[in-house]
Amino acid sequence: MLLLAFDTATPAVTVALHDGRRVLAETVTVDARRHGELLAPSIAKVIADAGAEPGDLTAIAAGVGPGPYTGLRVGVVTARVFGRTLGVPVHGVCTLDVIARAALHAAAGRDFIAVTDARRKELYWARYAARGERVSGPAVGRAAEIPDAAVLPVAGQAATLYPGDLGEPIWREHPSAAMLAELAAKRLSGGTAGGAATGAGAALLPPEPLYLRRPDARVPGPPKRVTAP
Repeated sequence: MLLLAFDTATPAVTVALHDGRRVLAETVTVDARRHGELLAPSIAKVIADAGAEPGDLTAIAAGVGPGPYTGLRVGVVTARVFGRTLGVPVHGVCTLDVIARAALHAAAGRDFIAVTDARRKELYWARYAARGERVSGPAVGRAAEIPDAAVLPVAGQAATLYPGDLGEPIWREHPSAAMLAELAAKRLSGGTAGGAATGAGAALLPPEPLYLRRPDARVPGPPKRVTAP
């Protein structure tokens, strides 16, 4: 196995290469405005750092959000293009599941919530049981409207955005492609894919973006009819 994994659903452009046993190379750049510019060079770097070639890849895993439209689309479309070009399967992993897996130790046996910034004063969120299974979400909404968010531990870089409405921040990082790769590699080694994602033992998803809401951009409607006075 030589699995390429990346995620662009948050301000971080994160890429990793995994051989089925361990992460061979990883790179992370945080820049919310340059996903399209940074992703391809980051992919080239991790492949080169591992001493591999694009043709050596056997699978691709992409974070499918939820996330803002533009950044998320960059990652998903890139994954599809690479998969089609190289003739390898492409899989999706919920970005919140990746955050939850990384935060599992910090949760210390408690239920917790994973969040990312959805802008518009909202968060993308999902709730996880103490062993990492996703029990609700993903969803989008204001921090004050997330059930039990004020009393449960909260994981993710956005955990500190609304301190009055969110509980204890336990892991304040962006999702890691290394963790995404480990989750995907573990599932691939089990020989199954598809179905509902549920945290640490998550099933792989189709490479379809989880937008959860309409993009900010709108297709303009037909011009208004103008009549003579």
